[in-house]
Amino acid sequence: MSLVIDHITKRFGDVVALDDASFDVEPGRIFGLLGANGAGKTTCMRIVLDILRADEGRVTWKGIENTALPRKTWGYLPEERGLYPRMKVGEQLRFFSSLYGVSDADASAEIDDWLERFRIPEYRDRKVEELSKGNQQKIQFLAAILHDPEVLIMDEPFTGLDPINVRLLKEAFAEMRDRGKTLIFSTHQMEQVEELCESIAIVDRGRVVVSGAVRDVKRAMGRQVVRLATDGDGHGVEWLQKVPGVTLTAEREDFVELRVPADHDPEEILRAALSRGDRVTRFEIAEPSLEEIFVEHVGRRAVDEAEEHLATSAREARP
Repeated sequence: MSLVIDHITKRFGDVVALDDASFDVEPGRIFGLLGANGAGKTTCMRIVLDILRADEGRVTWKGIENTALPRKTWGYLPEERGLYPRMKVGEQLRFFSSLYGVSDADASAEIDDWLERFRIPEYRDRKVEELSKGNQQKIQFLAAILHDPEVLIMDEPFTGLDPINVRLLKEAFAEMRDRGKTLIFSTHQMEQVEELCESIAIVDRGRVVVSGAVRDVKRAMGRQVVRLATDGDGHGVEWLQKVPGVTLTAEREDFVELRVPADHDPEEILRAALSRGDRVTRFEIAEPSLEEIFVEHVGRRAVDEAEEHLATSAREARP
């Protein structure tokens, strides 16, 4: 059974942080929670962890209310640093592990193993304040997983990491998933979600505007993306705009990107290019990216609200 966020609403005074939000997370998956700043992602995570209580709705994990689950069920990597700066790394990690009942011997063995994997074994006896921000983030990640939680919840886990450390963290995610762990993380970096996540939810101003398996979310967009390059004049931008149903969305240095409705055959573009006598050097049919989907769902609402505001202002300005 899955983690179920069931019609959660949370208010802070007049501010509605979550508005009837619902989505499911299947066990043993990596799940992406996406949204702009202030969308409600962190509030949702804290309700799942029972740090905050929802005003309405409930959260269950494998059919059990989250408020009835032992604390060791969860691992939490907050966006803010939660480490003691003047405490040595090894001592600190053993301390956090002890809070979940992990023996000193077991914790020490796990710490040595993970520090080696993260290529920082020499940092065991250093104070946290002596570490770079990226290495502090790795230590905080270890503090969240050493008690072997069933569900790991992470708020912007890639913040402050260079490409090498991003890769090391991704490898850790994959290993934990392969061990049957459930991972949920929020991020603004869509490329990380594309690579890692099997399912997502997009939250916009407290509401879940889309959720489900990534492949299903992409198919539900009802369109395809075509990337085309030819040896014709300027990629043939002018004539492309005359192909039925085709919308030019981007003109790159070496190709153009086009949007094609799901009920149109994208190979019409290829046939049209060949009929012009152009040599086609690239023709690729792809699903929309998560970045496009995010902008479509979150950006469209912002535009609609702006247009509504302008219309209201115009009506009020009439004599």
